[in-house]
Amino acid sequence: MEMKIQSIHFDATEKLEAFAEKKLEKLQKSYDDIKLVELVMKVVKPATALNKEVRLTVNVPGTKLFVEKTCDTFEESIDLCVDAMRTQLTKFKEKQQNR
Repeated sequence: MEMKIQSIHFDATEKLEAFAEKKLEKLQKSYDDIKLVELVMKVVKPATALNKEVRLTVNVPGTKLFVEKTCDTFEESIDLCVDAMRTQLTKFKEKQQNR
């Protein structure tokens, strides 16, 4: 599984990137055949609350799965994205098995 982590309008700390990588690795438990995981972190409006936007795209054979969340912190956004993506991967896996 290949991982790409990108930060827009700010410089991500090593601690934040390590947190993101650790969370993204857990996606492999939900679905084995993940080709690419892309995480984009973006500060939307610097002076407001709920300004940390995270987009998570997962490439699996035959399709791309996408989740986007906005919260007060990147950690919270990443957590929510990973949880939502796990749900999508589980549903995708069930559809594959039913074919």
